[in-house]
Amino acid sequence: MRTRQSRPKLQPVHEEIGGLLSAEGEDRFSCPKEIRKKAMDFLARREYGFEELTRKLADKGYKRTAVEDELARLDDEGLQSDTRFAEAFVQSRINQGKGPVRIRADLGQRGVRDGIIEGALENAAVDWFELAKQERLKKFGAERPADFKEKARQMRFLQYRGFEQDHIQAAVE
Repeated sequence: MRTRQSRPKLQPVHEEIGGLLSAEGEDRFSCPKEIRKKAMDFLARREYGFEELTRKLADKGYKRTAVEDELARLDDEGLQSDTRFAEAFVQSRINQGKGPVRIRADLGQRGVRDGIIEGALENAAVDWFELAKQERLKKFGAERPADFKEKARQMRFLQYRGFEQDHIQAAVE
């Protein structure tokens, strides 16, 4: 019969990360150092909004109040920013051919405040009329809709993409 051997305690590879490891008796899911480390892992891959990152960490089992406190510190340090997240998100969605209505809704679902959303949309400096026209041309070609049924179809497509009514009207005329 084989006896179970205890695993040796892991030592930090580098002295700088030694401070990130939680103390022996500390609860991992409420430890600010563990929360910060996990949040930084997520932020290293892409930008996240405050609410989206809070939900993601809470879903992993971290205590919500401890997560909010630590993310507030990251925000103060400039490592997490809703403004930066919103600007990157808006540019990404513009590149996908999405309109302002859809972008606002998507950012709102991610917990970004309205003022930040509007600021990011204004900073994007995009011609929504031109973008709607380009998306229509890409999908349906240069020919104008022949009948009402085809015009309605194209308008529904642009509405689904998130363009406002005046953008849609200009694109199909």
